[in-house]
Amino acid sequence: MMQFAPNYYSNKEQIVSAFSDAILAWYEKFGRKTLPWQQEKTAYKVWLSEIMLQQTQVTTVIPYFERFLQRFPTIIELANGHQDEVLHLWTGLGYYARARNLHKAAQIVARDYSGEFPTNIEQLNALPGIGRSTAAAILSSVYKLPHAILDGNVKRTLARSFAVEGWPGQKSVENQLWQIAETHTPEQDVDKYNQAMMDMGALVCTRSKPKCDLCPVEFMCQAKAQQRQLDFPGKKPKKEKPVKETWFAMLYHDDQVWLEQRPQVGIWGGLFCFPQHENQHIEQLFDQRAIKENMVDDIRILTAFRHTFSHYHLDITPILVKLNQQPSLVMEGQQGLWYNLSQPKEVGLAAPVKQLLHSLPYELND
Repeated sequence: MMQFAPNYYSNKEQIVSAFSDAILAWYEKFGRKTLPWQQEKTAYKVWLSEIMLQQTQVTTVIPYFERFLQRFPTIIELANGHQDEVLHLWTGLGYYARARNLHKAAQIVARDYSGEFPTNIEQLNALPGIGRSTAAAILSSVYKLPHAILDGNVKRTLARSFAVEGWPGQKSVENQLWQIAETHTPEQDVDKYNQAMMDMGALVCTRSKPKCDLCPVEFMCQAKAQQRQLDFPGKKPKKEKPVKETWFAMLYHDDQVWLEQRPQVGIWGGLFCFPQHENQHIEQLFDQRAIKENMVDDIRILTAFRHTFSHYHLDITPILVKLNQQPSLVMEGQQGLWYNLSQPKEVGLAAPVKQLLHSLPYELND
C-alpha cells in the first residue's frame, strides 16, 4: 500500500484533509500531466476535451482532439464552421449530439460572450451540452476556481471510498455523491485535485480490477475495509433492450452512392445516411425519389448486421441497388448528395454508413 497520508482520523475536518492531501500527493508522483489539452491550457481546449471524453476513453479521444484542434484552433473558427464539417471530424466518436451541441455552444460563446467562456458556473452550465460537472472541470482546471466535479471516474472512486450504496443514475445517490465531492474538494490546488480524481478512476480505481495496492486512499476506503470493492458503485437495473429493424437502400451509380441528411433531432441527427425503409419492399422508396423501373440494373440484399444504441438494438439490412443512370433525387425539405467513393466529400457519416461505405467496393466486385 502506498501511504500518502497519516492514519485514519476521527475528526471530520482531518478526514477531509487526509483524503484530499493523499490524492494530491499521489497526483504529484503519478498523475497525468502530458495530455494534449493540458499543454498551453485554455478554456477552449479543456472544454473540447471534456466533451470528447464523455463516455469515451482518453486513448480514443487524443487523435480526434488533435485533428479537431488543427482544423478549428479557436472557438471563433469553430463557431464560423459548418456543422457538416464538425460532424465529419466527429465521425467514429459516437454520441453525435455532443458534436451538435459543441457547435451550438461555440456560436453562443462567440455571439454573446465575445469568444470568451463565462467564468460564472451558472452561465457556463447553461450552454448546450455543458452540465454541472463539465462546467466545474473547465473553471477549476483553467481558472483554478474551487468547484467540485463528478464524472463517471470520480463517482466510482467516491462511491467505493465512502461505501455509497445504490446506482449513481438515481438522483438521491447522485446528490449524495455531489455532497461528498464538494466536501472533499480543496480550496487550493483544485485544478490538480480534480485532475487527480479523474486519473484515479481511470488508472487505479478502475471498473473491474481496482488496483487497491496502488491507491493513496486505501487506508480510509470503506469498500476495501468491507472487501466489497466491486459492489460500488451500484449497478444499473438490468433491462432488456428492444430490437428494431430497418433496411438501407444503397443507391449506386458510377462510383457514387446517394446519401441523405438526417433530421437534426433523433438518431444520427444531422449526419448523412442511406435512405431507410421499414421492410425489404423498397418500391415506395423508389417512387418517392422518382426512380423508374428501367433505371434499375440490379437489386441485391447484403448481409444484415446489428448496431447497438444505448436504449435499443437496430438490425440493419443493406440493399444494394445498381442504377444505370443518375436520377435527380431532389426531395422537398430533404438535403442529399451523391457521395463519390473515390473522392469522398467531408461530411458527417453515421457509423454503420461509414462501415458499409468501406465494404462497398468489395461487394461491387463480387
